[in-house]
Amino acid sequence: MIWYGLLVAAVAAERVAELVVARRNERWSTARGATETGQGHYPAMVVLHTGLLAGCLAEVWLADRPFVPALAWPMLAVLVGAQALRWWCIRTLGPRWNTRVIVVPGLPLVAGGPYRWRWLRHPNYVAVVAEGVALPLIHTAWLTAAVFTVLNAALLTVRIRCENRALAAATTSTAAAPA
Repeated sequence: MIWYGLLVAAVAAERVAELVVARRNERWSTARGATETGQGHYPAMVVLHTGLLAGCLAEVWLADRPFVPALAWPMLAVLVGAQALRWWCIRTLGPRWNTRVIVVPGLPLVAGGPYRWRWLRHPNYVAVVAEGVALPLIHTAWLTAAVFTVLNAALLTVRIRCENRALAAATTSTAAAPA
């Protein structure tokens, strides 16, 4: 259980690093006239992701979930892959990446890295979904994985619609502006 607690703490530290990057990127975007949308769902996202980390530890401890190597090792590989994909997205988007929906008008959509595949418009959310399943299942916290997955699906429905509207508005407003 101690090693699992350390793993969850490492994921929590990664989330703090994301927030530091997001804050820096927010300042960069704001300096370039960015606007933020979707502020209403952001607190729910913070609570849900914090709940994932707490739920992983609480379920393993309170329900005495066993460590099952045949499940744990593949889920650890999925978790590592999810982290790699997330940071690939962050690196590809550069200062435009954020945990909030902040869009700088006039910038074209990113078409490199994991964003080059037109059929996968939001690869960062693939990483979020994979992490939400894998992290709890590393130590058979199946209830946490299930609850997070259902709630995250509802939240991502709102988030992706919000993000798509914001990106469309930012790109169409500049396409209509005189050169």
